[in-house]
Amino acid sequence: MELDGRVVVVTGGTRGVGAGIARSFLAAGADVVVCARRPPDEEVAADGRRAAFSPVDLRDPAAVHDFFDAVAGRHGRLDCLVNNAGGTPYRLLGEGEAQRHARVVELNLLAPMTASLAAYPWLREVRGSVVMIGSVSGTRPSPGTAAYGAAKAGLENLARSMAVEWAPDVRVNSLVLGMVRTELAHLHYGDEAGIASVGATVPLGRLAEPSDVGEAAVFLASDRAAYVSGASLLVHGGGERPAFLDAATVNKES
Repeated sequence: MELDGRVVVVTGGTRGVGAGIARSFLAAGADVVVCARRPPDEEVAADGRRAAFSPVDLRDPAAVHDFFDAVAGRHGRLDCLVNNAGGTPYRLLGEGEAQRHARVVELNLLAPMTASLAAYPWLREVRGSVVMIGSVSGTRPSPGTAAYGAAKAGLENLARSMAVEWAPDVRVNSLVLGMVRTELAHLHYGDEAGIASVGATVPLGRLAEPSDVGEAAVFLASDRAAYVSGASLLVHGGGERPAFLDAATVNKES
């Protein structure tokens, strides 16, 4: 398999998108370590292979450094870091204190920076790579999740700067995700009818599956992307149909 013998860390890899990414790396032959504050409800596995789990709070720099040292010590190397951990509740800016919004930025921007810095010495040894998991929320207005959108915009810029500073030893790229169907999709989009309706607004006609994200992450970590660094790969099914097309009274398809 193409990533046989490679060692990959997926932060927030115990459920949802992160678990999908971890399973794709397992299927590609990599040894995978997932980390989160709490253990998964069930093992993250694919093709008869299982990801190892380590608890870590990514907002604690000392704990993060200890975690990466332990991973490299146990496996002898580190080839790829996928900065997936993140997220946010729905909260309008005026409904929360600045400190609450700052915690969202801390998790979605500062934590990936902390993890990347801790992983860098090990990645440099093997000319490895970092994959940031971004969001279209960082490329357009994000009402109700403004701090999250701002953090994701910063994450994409951080990745591009890292790609320049760390070249040629470490490649750094971003996946910019649209809507993904996970076990928590109902919290964002409602029941099955709501999920289907939202999916119908995407040009490809559905929400992404976590495996769609995982396959893109495997590509960026693989030798097939050896000359890809500082890139932002859109994984959004074609994006969003512009609202004005439906509002206009001309040029309608019959």
